[in-house]
Amino acid sequence: MRFLSRRLVMPNDLNYANSLFGGRALEWIDEEAAIWAICQLETNCLVTKHIGEISFESPALQGDIVEFGLETKAVGRTSITVSCLVRNKATKKTICFADDIVFVKVDPESRQPTAHGKTIEGLKAQTDDEVRKLNMNIDGNI
Repeated sequence: MRFLSRRLVMPNDLNYANSLFGGRALEWIDEEAAIWAICQLETNCLVTKHIGEISFESPALQGDIVEFGLETKAVGRTSITVSCLVRNKATKKTICFADDIVFVKVDPESRQPTAHGKTIEGLKAQTDDEVRKLNMNIDGNI
């Protein structure tokens, strides 16, 4: 799982108990997972088809920084399935976990599902290559 994004919990993100509102967490999860899927499939013509089990484990409070861990679970002909773990940046405690988030590539005109041409093996190689390039940039060995 790669943790690539963070958010600051602000007052307008809170529920009546002064913790992160579940609906806001789900909004963030859908957005972060969509960005992950868009980057993986190299297309922004995706729609959310399904979000599976969501488990809320601990609260996030105002001022907490939460981070989003994402990974690709499966790749279909027109779809990609992603998991998302939301955790507290400082304590590493799990806030919530959303499993089986499915995005489907659609034709921008007909809005019908269309093949994306990617495989899970290809995506793993693509990710490994991106990580290798990032590590080279960090070390200054471009």
